[in-house]
Amino acid sequence: MRFEIIGKIIDIETIATGKGIRILPLLQKRYGKGRWRKLKGIANIRLSDGTVRLAEIPWFEAHGIGKRKMRIKRFLD
Repeated sequence: MRFEIIGKIIDIETIATGKGIRILPLLQKRYGKGRWRKLKGIANIRLSDGTVRLAEIPWFEAHGIGKRKMRIKRFLD
């Protein structure tokens, strides 16, 4: 599902770091070595059909690489 984040991501918390990330080898192979963390937060998003909803968004992030593999876990509204 395609979406666009509107505004800031709030209530950001770390879910896992380093070896605690199940897909760490895939992230390192695809995007490069780095200090990978899995995070989650809440954001307003615009879906491909134009509707705006509040959702929980998990993603992976490494310094110098940025946010990768963002997805919608669940809608909160």
